Formats: sequence, structure tokens, C-alpha cells
Amino acid sequence: MKTIEWWPLLDGDAQAWLIAHNGDAVSTEVLSKIVAAGGSLTSDAWWIGEAGTEGFYLSDEAVDWIEATANDESA
Repeated sequence: MKTIEWWPLLDGDAQAWLIAHNGDAVSTEVLSKIVAAGGSLTSDAWWIGEAGTEGFYLSDEAVDWIEATANDESA
């Protein structure tokens, strides 16, 4: 399974928000924390989704990864 490299660098609140709102547009606060942790939103990284009218979304694969991580599953 691929790993989201910036995940362990996020604080617990940001990780908890991403787990609780998995699949939703990422809040600007959490998005700022992702960028501060090294996540480049202009890259072609696998976890990049798309920007919609509601904001920035993680990819479907990243949403699945967060769910698996939250459930302590491994591939």
C-alpha cells in the first residue's frame, strides 16, 4: 500500500478531522497543515484529487488509504 508521506507529520487534530470528514472537501485549516507538513498541492502525487466548487478534495485512493489507516488495516 502506498503511504501518504505527510500524514505522520500532521497533528492529531488534523488527522482526526481527515478521518471524520473523509471524502469531504478538505478544510482550509487542514489544507494549510498538509502543505506545512510537505504536501505539495501542485504536484501530481497520487493523493491529489481535484478542486471543486466546495474546495480541494483528496483522490479516491487517498480517501481509501485514510479509511484503512483509521481502521488499522494494512495491505
